[in-house]
Amino acid sequence: MIAADSSSLIAFLTGEEGDDVQQVIAAVTHGLLCLPPVVLTEILSDSKTHSLLEQRLAPCPLLDILPGYWQRAGATRAVLIKNALRAKIPDVLIAQSCIDHDVGLITRDTDFRHFAKHCGLKLP
Repeated sequence: MIAADSSSLIAFLTGEEGDDVQQVIAAVTHGLLCLPPVVLTEILSDSKTHSLLEQRLAPCPLLDILPGYWQRAGATRAVLIKNALRAKIPDVLIAQSCIDHDVGLITRDTDFRHFAKHCGLKLP
């Protein structure tokens, strides 16, 4: 399994190009794409991508919120803040979902590189 961030999913759903879009296409084609809950919320809140999501990504499973998730997310954010790095709460929650399930994250958002360097997030 592999997850995708909103930035890459929106690019995929709107027909943009890029390495991340190719990774999303491959994951969807092979039935390997899963979604962090926050990503689903972000995609569903955009009227342009809402219907596309339902058409193209409906079978993608959601990553479960595991016990202790909120505490781990807070600790993850604290690590980045301690290192004077950007740690937006939605990004923290997405990264923590992927870290908890040991799945990589497809993204075009460079802020996630800090989660990879300091917190164990896997980026393909």
